Amino acid sequence: MHDALTGLLQQQAPVGRGTWRSWWDQLGDNRLDKAEVLALLASLTSRLPDHHTLRHLLDSLAERRTPHPAGAGWQGTVNVVGTGGGPRTFNISTASAFVAAATGVKVVKTGSRAYTSSLGSVDLLERLGVRLTSSYAQTEDTLDAHGIAFAGPFVYPVQLTRLARTVAPTGLKPFGRFLNALGPFLADLPVTAQVTGVSAAAPLETLRELAGSTEGRRIWLVSNDTGADELLPFAVNTVHGERGLTRIVRPGELTPGDGSFADLRPAADPGAAVDQFRSVLAGAAGAVATRTVCLGAAALAVAAGTRRDWLSAVAEAEEAVRSGAALALADRLAAATRAGDRAGARDLEVARV
Repeated sequence: MHDALTGLLQQQAPVGRGTWRSWWDQLGDNRLDKAEVLALLASLTSRLPDHHTLRHLLDSLAERRTPHPAGAGWQGTVNVVGTGGGPRTFNISTASAFVAAATGVKVVKTGSRAYTSSLGSVDLLERLGVRLTSSYAQTEDTLDAHGIAFAGPFVYPVQLTRLARTVAPTGLKPFGRFLNALGPFLADLPVTAQVTGVSAAAPLETLRELAGSTEGRRIWLVSNDTGADELLPFAVNTVHGERGLTRIVRPGELTPGDGSFADLRPAADPGAAVDQFRSVLAGAAGAVATRTVCLGAAALAVAAGTRRDWLSAVAEAEEAVRSGAALALADRLAAATRAGDRAGARDLEVARV
């Protein structure tokens, strides 16, 4: 049994970076069998280990990454991502990303397919016709062209792919609780800031420690008294910022405080998710839905440093919805994807000739 698994099971001391290095080396060399890999993932999922073990795990993966291209550093850009696992809603953070970008904030959204929900952000974007970017250069080009980009799997350690292949056909979905909790710290992007929604299903204090020991970007963690991984107008929200600083956002402080999760329910039929999402961006899904995505968009603007005042950031977000700018941005991004597909098909046809 590998020392990483033994250490997780015994929980007598943190699992060190050297032990994790050995684990990834043996995984890459196919020296770990499926049962051992499944056991380690099950241990991480059933009980998330201490902050030091997780820090060593993250650092052991970070040191294996290919460095960012020279000069990469997307100043004023914010990444938005959540841990999932809270009450079921439509894809609020994805909608907030479009709304914030429509106000001029540069936004990168990372996410995954559904682990604990019926439709993850990647599933929704696929239905919207928006393609994920496949490289840092493509992400930067998309940001320059549209002010928003949805980063693909290239931002995550390749070791995750190796884990998935090793445990196939089981897949990683049974371990979604661990992957969702740690996922926001696995994505490698040269952004200025990151806003991470933390649900009651995730270990907030452990994630706060990880955020405090993460270098290179400002990380805000957002939680509330409903257990959702979003800022909500009808909840008492806490924004956990840098150096332990927090801000409480109470109902009625930045937007009217009425409403409930009934106003944020996902479409009953996943096939109707696109229509519902478009209605949210257009401001036609109800006042509470609009307030919610605008509150989230305001957080992205303030975290990125492009706005200082929350109230004015909320007002700008509301105008982006009311004017149709947010929906128009989503349509432009989908149109750009279609145009890229047509160009790719033509190039392929020429190559065949």
